[in-house]
Amino acid sequence: MRRLGLGCLAIAAALSLASPAEARHVHKHAAKPIAPKVMVIAMIPPEAAPWLKYDKPTIKVSVPGIPAELPFACTPDGLCVMTVGMGYANAASSISALVYSHKFDLRRTYFLIDGIAGVDPKAGTLGSVHWARYAVDTGLRHEIDPRQMPADWSSSFVALGGHKPGDKPVYHAQTEVFQLNEALLQKAYALSRDVPLMDTPEAATYRQHYTEKAALSAPFVSICDTASDDIFWYGSITEKKVADFTALMSDSKASYCTTQMEDNATLTALARGTSAGLVDMDRVAVLRSASDFDREGKDQGVAESMGDSTGYPLAVENGYRVGAALAHAIVGNWPKWSKGVPNN
Repeated sequence: MRRLGLGCLAIAAALSLASPAEARHVHKHAAKPIAPKVMVIAMIPPEAAPWLKYDKPTIKVSVPGIPAELPFACTPDGLCVMTVGMGYANAASSISALVYSHKFDLRRTYFLIDGIAGVDPKAGTLGSVHWARYAVDTGLRHEIDPRQMPADWSSSFVALGGHKPGDKPVYHAQTEVFQLNEALLQKAYALSRDVPLMDTPEAATYRQHYTEKAALSAPFVSICDTASDDIFWYGSITEKKVADFTALMSDSKASYCTTQMEDNATLTALARGTSAGLVDMDRVAVLRSASDFDREGKDQGVAESMGDSTGYPLAVENGYRVGAALAHAIVGNWPKWSKGVPNN
């Protein structure tokens, strides 16, 4: 694929995203930073694919520190789509590269994390889409092999510095729990809750392995919490540990419904950008869509059901549909959104 030189890219991007008045001066200021209205953050290329297909961002962006094979492009009216890579290391590294690249002015940018996830069948179904209020890191812990833990322990998960399950952590990374801006969360939900969602006969059939009301339903949109861990865990026994640990780490404020492998790392990088005056954490939203259940169904074994991809096409498409309701509202009504989340 042919690449533009960095100088040409900066000029082209600034011309495309700047206002007409700003564009007249771009040749005098070729390094003028790109100022996106919305930055969509996908983790893997299939999550970015609907944004690239439907919104057709034509301005290709290259940022040192973000692998060239990960899609990154912007539309002329200020919607950018970036792909950070799977897992904590990729997410934090890519977001840090973005924030400190000096190629962007992100101080008024809204960030939309849009990715697939596992879902608790009590709270969601294949293809359901969930805006997060809390993101909780469940990977910062001690863990003992269950075959070696004391007989009176209810879990093999122990908070850092603790001595038994249920002890509060002694050591803190300061990245364990993030609460997203409630005003933006409510606005995002209001804009998207009635968006028509994709479903398939195959997904409807697969749901019959479960007994929970939410699991048996057609896809829907909700507000709930998300649990982050670099491990792609699965199964009803691990689920109980994760649920208890989520409650412990959040002082029972959070009850996870989706599980994923990046969000607390992404949010940490954005929070540090906020401390540096380069990002506004009040403009960050987290959206996760259910590609699979996080545990086996009533008539399934754990190994046979782990990794089932029946809900994958629904999750990718529905995540876009719900996320686009917010992103398009921001871009299409920028005077209303530019100073912060509007009251109405």
